[in-house]
Amino acid sequence: MTKKIILLAVCSLLLAPCSAVAAQQSKKIPRIGYISANDPATESTFFEAIRLALRERGYIEGQNIASEYRYGERKVDRAPELAAELVRLKVDIIVVTAGGSWIRAVKNAAKTIPIVMVGRGIDPVEGGLVKSLASPGGNVTGITNLSGEPGGKRLELLKEAVPKLARVAVFFDPANLASVGDVREVLPVAARALRLTLQAWEIRAADDFEKVFAALNKQRPDGLYMLGGGLMSVQKQIVGFALKSRLASLYSI
Repeated sequence: MTKKIILLAVCSLLLAPCSAVAAQQSKKIPRIGYISANDPATESTFFEAIRLALRERGYIEGQNIASEYRYGERKVDRAPELAAELVRLKVDIIVVTAGGSWIRAVKNAAKTIPIVMVGRGIDPVEGGLVKSLASPGGNVTGITNLSGEPGGKRLELLKEAVPKLARVAVFFDPANLASVGDVREVLPVAARALRLTLQAWEIRAADDFEKVFAALNKQRPDGLYMLGGGLMSVQKQIVGFALKSRLASLYSI
């Protein structure tokens, strides 16, 4: 369903209608710009799904459509630079598969180019990306996953699975507004109701994992809760640590 919604947004915003005949009649080949917070390997399956879906609707890469891909390699400070590159290339639309910081950077760089955001847990109204869900205005559209209530529910499920749970380490990416909101507002409320103590750990770079793991070996929480975000997509390290430390863990992607 997510892929279909994104595809509809992309098709509706392209200069030519979604048909091969109409696209071939256009003098200018539409160009789609993609910006990801991750690396090519992480996003390959997602982008391939979009390419195949566009092909089904008559848009064939290299014939009547062109694509430009930019990857942040999990370095949020690269967002403005990558957005500026796509603007200079004069793409017709930009698809952003990243969190609020990335979308805002693209929005600041691309004042008139349509932007399709892919839901990564941000509230677009609270994040200042659109005026309202009913009337967004501006040049940003797309989908979002509002996490609020589910965040507390996941913590409740972890407690149900481990009745003796008392202290929970929470990993989050501070560049992800939804995760920050969960840590500051949603999870503390649920934790108080469940009589849990939360230990929030910021993960700003891949190197931070080892430092946090070393600290947790000393503090010994009873469980681990990993919130979604660009850096959090690298789950092998966290899963390995949880298994080695015999920690009950829950992952939000």
